[in-house]
Amino acid sequence: MSNKKWIYLFKEVEQAEAYVGGSWDGVRSLLGGKGANLADMTRIGIPVPPGFTATTEACNAYLAVGQKFPEGMWDQEVAAMAAIEELTGKKFGDAQNPLLVSCRSGAKFSMPGMMDTVLNIGLNDKVAEGMVKLTNDDRFVYDAYRRLVQMFGSVVLNIPDEAFEHPMDDYKAKKGYKLDTSMTAEDWKVLTEKFKAVIKEHMGFDFPQNPYDQLKLATEAVFKSWNGKRAIDYRNAAGIAHDLGTAVNIQTMVFGNMDNSGTGVAFTRNPSTGENKVWGEYLMNAQGEDVVAGIRNAEDVAKMVNELPQAYKDFMDVCAKLEDHYKEMQDVEFTIEKGKLWMLQTRDGKRTAKAAVTIAVELAKEGRISKETAVKRVKPEQVDTLLHPQFIADAKKAAVESGNFLVSGVNASPGAAVGRAYFDADTAEAKAKEEGQDVIMVRPFTKPDDVHGMLAAKGILTTEGGATSHAAVVARQFGIPCVVGASEARIDLESRTLRAGNVVIKEGDWISVDGTSGEAFVGKIDSVAPSLEEQTDLLELLTWADELCTVPGTRQFPEGWPTRGLQVWANADYPEDARRARSYGAKGIGLCRTEHMFFEPERLPFVQEMILADTVEERQTAIDKLLPFQRSDFDGLFEAMTGLPVIIRLIDPPLHEFMPDEQALLEEVIENRIKGVKDVAKEELLANIESMHESNPMMGLRGVRLSIVMPEIVEMQVRAIFEAAADVKLRGFEPHPEVMIPLTGTIKELDWIQPRLERIATAVMEEKGVTFAYKFGTMIEIPRAGLTADQIAGVAEFFSFGTNDLTQFTFGYSRDDAERNFLVTYIEQGILPKNPFQTIDREGVGQLMKLTVEKGRATRPELECGICGEHGGDPNSIEWCHLIGLNYVSCSPFRVPIARLAAAHAVLNHKK
Repeated sequence: MSNKKWIYLFKEVEQAEAYVGGSWDGVRSLLGGKGANLADMTRIGIPVPPGFTATTEACNAYLAVGQKFPEGMWDQEVAAMAAIEELTGKKFGDAQNPLLVSCRSGAKFSMPGMMDTVLNIGLNDKVAEGMVKLTNDDRFVYDAYRRLVQMFGSVVLNIPDEAFEHPMDDYKAKKGYKLDTSMTAEDWKVLTEKFKAVIKEHMGFDFPQNPYDQLKLATEAVFKSWNGKRAIDYRNAAGIAHDLGTAVNIQTMVFGNMDNSGTGVAFTRNPSTGENKVWGEYLMNAQGEDVVAGIRNAEDVAKMVNELPQAYKDFMDVCAKLEDHYKEMQDVEFTIEKGKLWMLQTRDGKRTAKAAVTIAVELAKEGRISKETAVKRVKPEQVDTLLHPQFIADAKKAAVESGNFLVSGVNASPGAAVGRAYFDADTAEAKAKEEGQDVIMVRPFTKPDDVHGMLAAKGILTTEGGATSHAAVVARQFGIPCVVGASEARIDLESRTLRAGNVVIKEGDWISVDGTSGEAFVGKIDSVAPSLEEQTDLLELLTWADELCTVPGTRQFPEGWPTRGLQVWANADYPEDARRARSYGAKGIGLCRTEHMFFEPERLPFVQEMILADTVEERQTAIDKLLPFQRSDFDGLFEAMTGLPVIIRLIDPPLHEFMPDEQALLEEVIENRIKGVKDVAKEELLANIESMHESNPMMGLRGVRLSIVMPEIVEMQVRAIFEAAADVKLRGFEPHPEVMIPLTGTIKELDWIQPRLERIATAVMEEKGVTFAYKFGTMIEIPRAGLTADQIAGVAEFFSFGTNDLTQFTFGYSRDDAERNFLVTYIEQGILPKNPFQTIDREGVGQLMKLTVEKGRATRPELECGICGEHGGDPNSIEWCHLIGLNYVSCSPFRVPIARLAAAHAVLNHKK
């Protein structure tokens, strides 16, 4: 027999710690989060029903050997049952003094509703009869028995839920019952027999009467459920590894479905707002699954003080003790049996993004956690969620006044969502993924089998359930706007409609869901992004994040600039963008694309005149017309970013992008020819555009190459930059212009163009009678530039990685073609781990970046290096930028708060 320990009693937590070397994370890996916390609560004196845990190692061993218990495990489980019998004074399978247990899953990371549970194991015909005599409460006994048969059939034997639900619904309808509480003892006894018949009909054998057969099969069912579709879908969405396995927790049953009894689920702080107040729900005369499933509408836990005052006091004391112990908001499950409180679970509570920030900040202010811990507890994607759109107040008011209010319910997960209504998870997923529709999933209540549809939806609306129901928990975790318990509405799944009053929503109709207020509306409502300035807790947390990024003496910055480990700058082409970026905490502009300004309607004719010029003189005349526009653009940027660096990229795209569409123009010319009309101007324009044709324009005449062929363009741009900076300086502001030359491939290109531009900069400052600090640098987009970075750094004063083009050139991919034709397949088949245009490819592109920084700083130790591609807002890419020593990342203004937190995480995660 194997000596390996597969089973640990809750009271044996010290043995588990010793086995994993004293690491609590190791204990969680071994016993699962639920098992570890049950053992921990037992250790600190919280009232926990006795039990034991079958380890995740046992699960993995079971699955690895063809779904067989590893050697010695079942014997240890039987011995553990004997230990529980001794602790409780009851006996498993004994009709005179019966011990009943529950069987629950518990992986290392919380997966609410994703795994399977069986309650009341140990009940059989004889035990039920004995319990009736013991309790004198046959209704309670047969309610418990029918639950076991129903759960065992659906969870262990995989019989469809409907096979049990339909007989129960038919029976209640026949009796005229609306609620389960109307069912009598005889009713439950009849249903128990009906459920047994369902098992016989589907399986060909009877419900097992041997309690140990029940226990063995239930344990196996939990192990098997680790590889069930809903568990795999959830792990994929949450980024949880598939090789962790789940533990199995066997625990003495305590009963809330008796007199003076109840059950509930609660959070030690509000999981939607973060308010420091216990928040949850409970039901009298119920078992835990009733609350979680949302089958009955529960009461606010605060009302429990009126029905069970002593138990309520004990519960509040336990909540305070748990939060103090774990230094974190807890999600707890409890049962009160005949007035006595029992805790069935505690875990770190899932929460909205708003609550995550508020709780982290308040715990730090309370002195329970450090600022570092507070910053690490909020994820960058939660900040993203926190900036989700909200409905415009006037638009929402107009919807109400026009009679488009649909229904109200519980505000389970905040945010605004607009989409087409679909009534099952498969359709919702298909419409979203295959047709690209915005989808609202509408259900009576959700079950774990619905998760794939929920994750594909923009929003969720249910007519049943409460704030701790499955729909609410999943929606909050993934930032999906959600309204639950909209009980005034009725869903007919056969006709695929939702009816609220006189309003009928058919499948495919547009609806709007406000998860913040708990309301739903007919049709579309306009939304707006929330104001960052109003979110004081988030602003405080981001200030702490910035402080934690400060690493004095580790970077070389221009005199007067703050020394930081990794700064967050923004991509901004206009003063309005720059002001927003600065208000969001950006410490500079990492990319201003001058070509965007050329597309303005009043400027485009001059740009086209410049391109079509036959002589240098004609081109210069057109360029002179553009100069005031460019100067005005840069003036506003420098004023908005006074005291901070502004990197302006000189013209980059090929010139044909500024011309009319060639195909449309050709069709117009041909149409004129057919009509016998000869439009000389358009004929000449078409000929000019055709003459610009390149086989691969993105690798053709653009960037520095265009600057060398037509230097007049960038000479005008540099003059505009420095005239604007000088004017701003004379008005009392502090401009810090940095001029970026794009698409450099060889040092000779910079040798040719950069001195010409520097002479213009010097001349302008002399003309204006002012001086200010400035730099000339280049974008690193071509692999050859990175490989010769030591040479290029001899001229360039800064490097900025244009990672979109650098990724294209390194992989040899055309981004648009790759994403359209094969990238999805590559990721699904595991050929690529992630889309390299969204997350930096560390093994290829990332190594080239690292080499570039090392070679560049070998020549110029103070070389400023940053990134201005879309990767600058991706947390994984930001971490890589920190690891290779970049000075800044630059991203969209709206992603600046996310990047600030991600930068702090990168520093903290790799703190020496």
